[in-house]
Parts: sequence; C-alpha cells; structure tokens
Amino acid sequence: MTTIKTLAVKCPTCKKEVLMTSAFPDRPFCSKRCKLIDLGGWASEGHKIPGEEVDLEMLENHGQE
Repeated sequence: MTTIKTLAVKCPTCKKEVLMTSAFPDRPFCSKRCKLIDLGGWASEGHKIPGEEVDLEMLENHGQE
C-alpha cells in the first residue's frame, strides 16, 4: 500500500504550518489576513524581485516607431 504525504509549508507571513490541501484555501498563506499583509508588502514596494532597472523612456517609446 502506498502512503501519500501531504506537503506542509510555513506561511510566508507568520510562519505557521500550512498543509497544501483544500483545508487551507489561501495557501501558501494560513489565512486571508496573512495573504493581505503580503499583498500590502508588494503594493508598498516592501517586497522586490532583484533585477536590472527598467528604462521608462524606452517603454514609453516602444511601438511608436
């Protein structure tokens, strides 16, 4: 008989254990509150993905040639 293990991760916001099942509809977050806290971090630019700076002038002129 094969045993299926359920993946468990830590909530990115509060670090509580979250099972990757339908019991946690906001996964990988433990709750809607933690999900919204994380979203606020992105909206306020508290979270960033490293990369090269974008040349806004190039983007504005893209497709106008």
